[in-house]
Amino acid sequence: MVPRLMRWFGANARDLPWRRTRDPYAIWISEVMLQQTQVKTVVPYFERWMRELPDVASLAAAREQRVLKLWEGLGYYRRARHLQRAARDIMERNDSRFPREFDAILALPGVGRYTAGAVASIAFNHPAPIVDGNVTRVLARVFAMRKSPRLPPVRRKLWALAALLVSMAGTRGRAIRLQRLEGAASRVGASSALNQSLMELGALICTPRSPRCEDCPLFHDCEARKLGVEDRIPLKERRHETLVRTFVSIVAFRRGRVLVRQRPMDGVNGGMWEFPNLEVEPGAAGVEPARDKLRTSLRAAPGNRLCSVRHTIMRDRMEVHAFLASGRASRPVAGGVWVTRAQLRALPFARAHSEIREAFLNCPADVVTPRDNDPPLARRARGNVDL
Repeated sequence: MVPRLMRWFGANARDLPWRRTRDPYAIWISEVMLQQTQVKTVVPYFERWMRELPDVASLAAAREQRVLKLWEGLGYYRRARHLQRAARDIMERNDSRFPREFDAILALPGVGRYTAGAVASIAFNHPAPIVDGNVTRVLARVFAMRKSPRLPPVRRKLWALAALLVSMAGTRGRAIRLQRLEGAASRVGASSALNQSLMELGALICTPRSPRCEDCPLFHDCEARKLGVEDRIPLKERRHETLVRTFVSIVAFRRGRVLVRQRPMDGVNGGMWEFPNLEVEPGAAGVEPARDKLRTSLRAAPGNRLCSVRHTIMRDRMEVHAFLASGRASRPVAGGVWVTRAQLRALPFARAHSEIREAFLNCPADVVTPRDNDPPLARRARGNVDL
């Protein structure tokens, strides 16, 4: 089983940017980005991050808003903060050198057993096991594990199997050549290759729906296939009921500036920016009253509908209706700050509000031209954002 997996990986491993390096920092960043996110989405984020924050020192020294801006759109923003906390921890405790041992990697803020094992094995070829969604699916099918992988005994068995396989690979001791890569990056240690082969197999062949069993290197090993139950393993969890949430948001503009506010640091999307908004009961009935209430509280004149954005976070399906408004007050609005268009582009926004921002920035110029009787904007009014 192990030799077949590794031969298959050598011939089929994708040429991904984080596979062209053995830098543990780059591998760590990629692994955190890839959590609950597709590879095709992560690639441009990873490349941009590595251009702007290429090492532990640059991440540790960066402003938090810059880190969040680079993470904008990936979601789960606590992960970006943990990355920076861990980078600062490395600078203070390990003299800027990324730790090499599994336990030391695991001790970093925000790093769990999977991430520590992935970095230790891929960057340093340590025989540390990994179990993520892809690995869970492969092992559960190969060994016909019919019970939910969320059950503690099943999780323990999965980790034990992953540990056995990577240790078996480690005893081979031979590096694997990746045919689609060139140079030093094409040679991968045995432990690294085994772990990556399990992840790659789950991503490309042993997929959640309609697995391509005929192309699988483990075709003759897979107990689920032999029993004809590969589509029913792993056991699918009962879906939680989707919670529909409706919001109304106002994009207030005045003399080239736009009103925004920052979310509380200790809440969902903490520290990210958004446009003033209110949550209303699902459905259309509450939209117009909430729009008028927001405009009144912001002392803003009516404007047209800008856009509607739909976005899903975990089991929350959110719909945000955004409206334009012309700001009239000469003093700052409580809880908000007026920013320029350049600042608006530079601030990190949560996903739904980043789409609203793009819709606003793409509005025709005559839609957001200030009225002749708009009062002058205080140049350094309290709350203005300097980036």
